[in-house]
Amino acid sequence: MNDYMVRGTAAGAHIRILAARSTLLVEKARQIHKTSPVVTAALGRLLTAGCLMGSFMKSEEDRLTLNIHGDGPVGAICVTADNKGHVKGFVGQTMVIIPANAKGKLDVAGAIGSGYLNVIRDTGLKEPYSSTVELISGEIAEDLTYYFASSEQIPSSVGLGVLMSKENTVAQAGGFIIQLMPGVSDDIITQLEDKLAKTPSVTQMLENGLTPEDMVKSLLTGLEPEILESSPVSFSCNCNEDTVKGALIAAGRRNLEEMIADNKDIEIKCRFCGHKYTFSPEELKTLTL
Repeated sequence: MNDYMVRGTAAGAHIRILAARSTLLVEKARQIHKTSPVVTAALGRLLTAGCLMGSFMKSEEDRLTLNIHGDGPVGAICVTADNKGHVKGFVGQTMVIIPANAKGKLDVAGAIGSGYLNVIRDTGLKEPYSSTVELISGEIAEDLTYYFASSEQIPSSVGLGVLMSKENTVAQAGGFIIQLMPGVSDDIITQLEDKLAKTPSVTQMLENGLTPEDMVKSLLTGLEPEILESSPVSFSCNCNEDTVKGALIAAGRRNLEEMIADNKDIEIKCRFCGHKYTFSPEELKTLTL
């Protein structure tokens, strides 16, 4: 099954929902960054959240960035996404090995630790919108639920999951975001809360064979869910030689001149996708003109 997400509404458009299967893109990220299982789970959850939240952006040129800075062994996690389901990301430390948590699961919260979540929306204005909240658990889904409530004043429920196989590849990955719109009744809120309290985990739903459409129907049973659209999601990096040259120029003339003086080729590796770009001293000289 290919990765994709769906958008829908329920309760007469008083509820909006996004749900995604992101197994292939999280596995691609694991292969690129060669991450350990707990790091794969942490990065995979944030990548899935990036896909879902990126779809809120209005323009194709808009960019969403999610940054987690924790004091745990994984360090920083960075994810960027557009509104077309393209997402990319990297982590500070790729090979973190820690014991399972009390439930016998991958200890994502322990790997991340305490710190903060930063959300940046670049919509082409002079200053991007940026909001920072403390991490309340390090489980990422709970932290994003808190972010929506505290920074955007939108009551939300976020579910994210990554399940690893015995071979330490990604067996399942996906997530959902449910949000309450203005004017929603207390009765609908109660119905939704009761339903969510009995809902299996995201990975359990995916293991049971549920598609994103099925997840929407399961999560919003009795609230007349309606699927509005479906779109693909993928791990996709837009780096190219020109953007790397721009970064070199931005580093300053003095740094460029020092590189040229070494009289050696320099290699720059994209932190998101691992692609390597090599520049000779002669090519570097053209950047100083």
